[in-house]
Amino acid sequence: MNLVENLLPKDLSADQAVEAAYAQELAEVAGRLVRGLPVLIECDKELAPYLYLNLRTRLKEFKLQCLYLDGRTRDGATQGAVQQGLIGTMIGQLRDAVRGAVERRVVVLPHLDLLTTSQGGLTGEAREVIPLLYENPELVWLGFKDPSFPLPKVIENLFPHWVSILGISRTKLKHLVTQKESRKFGKTFSPLQLYKYVSGVNAVRLRKLLSTLDGEDYPADPKRAYTQLRQATLSGAMEIPTVDLDADIGGYAKVKQRLKAEILDVLRKRDAATDADDVARLEELIPRGMIFWGPPGTGKTYFAKAIAASIGAAITVVSGPELKSKWVGESEENLRQIFHKARQSAPSIIVFDELDSFATARGTYTGSGVEHSMVNQLLTEMDGFHKDELVFVVGTTNFVESLDPALLRPGRFEFHLHIPYPDDDDRKDILAIYDRKMRLKMTDEALDYSVRRTGDNYMTPTGTPFSGDHLNALCRAVARLRMRDEITDATTPKVIERALSEFEDKVELADNDAAMVSTHEAGHFVCAIFCPNHPPPEKVTIQSDMPWAPFFTAFKHDKRRIGHSRNELLDILTVLYGGIEAERLVLGDVSTGASGFGNPRSDLARATELASVFVDTLGMSSLAAPLRTFRDKDGRREVLSASQAEAIDRQVNTLIVQCQARAAAILKKHKADLVRVRDELLEKKTIEGGRVAEIVAELRAKFPADVGAPGPAVPDPAKPS
Repeated sequence: MNLVENLLPKDLSADQAVEAAYAQELAEVAGRLVRGLPVLIECDKELAPYLYLNLRTRLKEFKLQCLYLDGRTRDGATQGAVQQGLIGTMIGQLRDAVRGAVERRVVVLPHLDLLTTSQGGLTGEAREVIPLLYENPELVWLGFKDPSFPLPKVIENLFPHWVSILGISRTKLKHLVTQKESRKFGKTFSPLQLYKYVSGVNAVRLRKLLSTLDGEDYPADPKRAYTQLRQATLSGAMEIPTVDLDADIGGYAKVKQRLKAEILDVLRKRDAATDADDVARLEELIPRGMIFWGPPGTGKTYFAKAIAASIGAAITVVSGPELKSKWVGESEENLRQIFHKARQSAPSIIVFDELDSFATARGTYTGSGVEHSMVNQLLTEMDGFHKDELVFVVGTTNFVESLDPALLRPGRFEFHLHIPYPDDDDRKDILAIYDRKMRLKMTDEALDYSVRRTGDNYMTPTGTPFSGDHLNALCRAVARLRMRDEITDATTPKVIERALSEFEDKVELADNDAAMVSTHEAGHFVCAIFCPNHPPPEKVTIQSDMPWAPFFTAFKHDKRRIGHSRNELLDILTVLYGGIEAERLVLGDVSTGASGFGNPRSDLARATELASVFVDTLGMSSLAAPLRTFRDKDGRREVLSASQAEAIDRQVNTLIVQCQARAAAILKKHKADLVRVRDELLEKKTIEGGRVAEIVAELRAKFPADVGAPGPAVPDPAKPS
């Protein structure tokens, strides 16, 4: 709603602004004081004196006197320059007021925070004050509480009525801007647009900010005035990010689409609304708490910064572990301070990085127990949001399943956004952005190679897929390589590979080992071709660029699949035995390759585990109890009767023997092709891409009947194996 300039006040003092902004609240406080009811006002420190002066004027009408105990002597000089002297004077004044009063009057306590520690405990001086507060029933107490300080229960109980005066109401803002100040925002002044930037500012501070605005009157673009306000309202570690959701974040089209549809578009409509009711209705739709979850390095915090930049919000990123303190109450105080500063800087976003470090499900803590209090404090702060207060809370985590359920219910962290590892299209967009920013001059071939080289068939040195952070590290490595070798022309795939693997320790195979390893991997490769329910091979190598996996066979998996059929599992078991059976067939001997020296991810370990799960968990066997499993919630086999355990073990063993025999039969029939693939692998070290597709198509066309050969039957436990 735009306002005509002459409807605004020409001049406005701080006292007038307080009356205009808080008349209803102050009338409520005065009414209670007149009835003899103590009241506690929660407000900013700088606002308290103005509220008191307003209340004193109101109470004079009822001939009710006020005694303001601020630690000053009668001549107005402060008693002592140090805090101890100030408190001592306040205690003396309080004692005189309590023991000298014979008629009802209001005693004002403007500095209750001086009586408490930052953790909400009592100071030594406060222990002397507490008995005085409860001594004279004729006194009516009026206290002022700083929102960033907690009060001990013994002081809280003195005030049955609390009034919170934080920020300003949207409907009152039009009474707090003068005609002269409105000209800084253009010819059409909209209080609703201004409110977005000053909702957390009290009336006194707002007057100071507006009175200091500079610039021309009636500018075509009021951006300068809003920027001045935005910078002036920042507090603490709050900052305005400059991350563009589309230009600075590559890929993740679905993530961006959801953010725009459910948050940014609603906020834009809210900003464009000209009716206060429409604004309030739209604000009800915006989730204030969000969980961004996914693996490390995928840009969860970066997305939060992009949201902040899109809506002109300040942001502060808080590390969960840094909030914890060994001192009782200090962790909760840290949270209170963060929320208080965010409210003052609204619109704002608080990002709790590693939220799971303190907000895990209550009852599961293994630490000092401070996490329980931190979760409660976080819930209290979030429940205290005003409807028209644009403060958002984003929690990032790698383990969303571990978070306290109370945080995840609607009204708190109700918006859950999964940010996974980037897929091929995402990685291409991300790499293109870094290529442009770092001036790497990647050719199209180099960009495509980078996408493929960081894909599903490759892992980082730590054994994880490539995240956005890993791609950033790759591009920085390319930039260093170009600088080191003084490369000025285009970046080629060769440069990309050097940046990825130049300084990694690679496994060099001896001739005998190379023959054994290539035979083993060729066995997996050929078996997969003739197992129709197994994903086809897409790469096989005996000279990987990953030191943690120097040789492997990779298969083309459909990421959309959520489970496996019985025949698929039988084919997987068969292919797992393809390596050791190829060694037995071609070399006449077997190696430790299939066992991996006890590696839990080795061929034999995976085959044994899969066969066991097939029989005693998945209900795919012919046991007499197909609807129950034989493992506990931790995956360990339950204690069974001797006969039941024997039946399970017999089926598992028979299943393994039959799948192993099937692998041996496939390789025996196609031994010539097995040797041919082995020899090509020995020569080229790696077979991938189009060449793999050629081999698969050739063998399946030559032996179509073998591709459809059935898998082994599940053994009948009634028959001896």
